[in-house]
Amino acid sequence: MTAVIVVLAIILALLILLAGASIRILREYERGVVFRLGRLIDQKGPGLILLIPIIDRMARVDLRTITMNVPAQDVITRDNVTARVNAVAYFRVVDANRSVTEVENFLQATSQMAQTTLRSVLGKADLDTLLAERERLNEEIQSIIDQQTEPWGVKVTTVEIKDVEIPASMQSAMARQAEAERIRRAKVIDAEGEAQAASRLADAGDIIARNPTTLQLRYLQTLRDIGNNESTTVVFPMPMDLLEPLQKVVGQMAERREAPPEDDATPQLDAAPEGLERFDREAPERAEVRRGDDGTP
Repeated sequence: MTAVIVVLAIILALLILLAGASIRILREYERGVVFRLGRLIDQKGPGLILLIPIIDRMARVDLRTITMNVPAQDVITRDNVTARVNAVAYFRVVDANRSVTEVENFLQATSQMAQTTLRSVLGKADLDTLLAERERLNEEIQSIIDQQTEPWGVKVTTVEIKDVEIPASMQSAMARQAEAERIRRAKVIDAEGEAQAASRLADAGDIIARNPTTLQLRYLQTLRDIGNNESTTVVFPMPMDLLEPLQKVVGQMAERREAPPEDDATPQLDAAPEGLERFDREAPERAEVRRGDDGTP
């Protein structure tokens, strides 16, 4: 009786082991690729899967999107600039059977394909293109990798360039270039503003030339704007028209000083002593006339 119980226990243990070897449970995002005696049977799952012990083998495949960091790659751009670029790739398995039968390890294969494609695509682009047109480069890299992984049952959905590292000397050169570009734009804008202002001033000058009174009104308006601040020193611009009469008088006086003496000026000077002598002779007579009746002056 004891021997029978031992045999039954052994058989029960074997049945439990066989049941454990033949039963598989797959989650919703998993699929099982079943091989029977080495031949592909079918894709199974999710849920409870029954396998024939020792005869069937199953490989689990995850159908979720996989995020893979592409290791940093040293890239030489088309304009011979060394850059270090790293990226991230998003892909998922769309055909579990081909992902197991067509490639040994689709994760490693996709990673290697992403690295080589990243170097080849970025090596054909300039540094300015690499920095300014990342979206186009991302789409190009994603398209090339997806074409290569399609036979493996892998769909690459997105490839994004995360970071671009360039030498410090190149960063300084780019900073100087950007500064020079800013200065050039500022000069061009300043010149365009001067041209527009000159055009407007020419139009204003034509209007003022037709009516000079507007210039005086403009002077007064400017003085009113300046006079709002008490600490302001006002320099009043005087029109040159007001100074023209004064300039004419000064010019006439200067001409008179520089002109030579006239001919009739000499006789007048010669006659002067005779007149003085006559005045001296008549002076005593005049003094006598001025005396009174009693003889007193």
